[in-house]
Amino acid sequence: MNIAIDAMGGDHAPKAQVEAAQKAIQAFPELKVTIVGNEEEIKKYLTIDKGITILHTTEKIEDTDQPTTAVRRKKESSMVLAVREVKEGRADACISAGNTGALMTAGLLYVGRIKGIDRPALSPMLPTLDGKGFLLLDVGANMDAKPEHLQQYAIIGKTYMEMVRNVKNPRVGLLNVGTEDGKGNELTKAAFPLLKSSDLNFVGNVEARDLLSGVADIVVCDGFSGNLVLKSVEGTAGTLFSLLKRELTSSFVNKLAAGVLKSSFKDIKSQLSYSEYGGAGLYGLKAPVIKAHGSSDETAFFHAIRQAKEMVNHQVVTIIKNEVAKVEEKE
Repeated sequence: MNIAIDAMGGDHAPKAQVEAAQKAIQAFPELKVTIVGNEEEIKKYLTIDKGITILHTTEKIEDTDQPTTAVRRKKESSMVLAVREVKEGRADACISAGNTGALMTAGLLYVGRIKGIDRPALSPMLPTLDGKGFLLLDVGANMDAKPEHLQQYAIIGKTYMEMVRNVKNPRVGLLNVGTEDGKGNELTKAAFPLLKSSDLNFVGNVEARDLLSGVADIVVCDGFSGNLVLKSVEGTAGTLFSLLKRELTSSFVNKLAAGVLKSSFKDIKSQLSYSEYGGAGLYGLKAPVIKAHGSSDETAFFHAIRQAKEMVNHQVVTIIKNEVAKVEEKE
């Protein structure tokens, strides 16, 4: 198995990607990694070469670039070359922490959609109090959605949670402004009966305030709503820890208390961190394409590599394809 990694995207490039790749090679002997980017920069952090190949390029897609234009004009960029490794069969999956829109565009242009999937979803795992997490689809790949898109998201989510996260018969929730049947806008009102009449373990409407409590294993919504939820969770977690840090360093007594509780705070921070879950998958494409968080460190990239490996091992894309085909046959 070979995984291509865009080494030039993200806040800690290429150090985080290279160190994560080396850690993954040691943890998973069957794995090979192609690191795409500036060879001179990559070699500064490369201490082993077994199982690792460098695909050299100096071109890079910036976060400020217009996605479609950048993908079409910067064909030798590290991101596009990583995606093309999958397209041309030299890699089974790819990972990038670069421009989200550009990665989505490159994925659609070079890898393509699974037949029956109208719009792929950008889908991260978010933390829950029990530590199991939940999958949120979509968080911004498509700002507008139709009811059947949400049904497709649920099928994608079910396959991923069963095959990669080992959750049997995962609970599917529809993000809404209330839990009662019939709540919401035109989209959620139309999506509700589709999900309820399906073979999915649909638990009904769920509210944003209950998501981190683990009310569902999979939550589906349009990309606009999902992105608001994602940014709210990230912002709230960041603000919470900033407040705690300020308060716990405000006096000598508080500093003593902080010293005693330091390990507990680390555990809490770990539970709220995205890094243990890997990246956000662009689910619905013909091969695994993973969007790592822009601030991903070595740990986050390592788990993104593990995530991609598990998706390939468990043939998640093939199973999604088959499940979508079954739904189309019923219709």
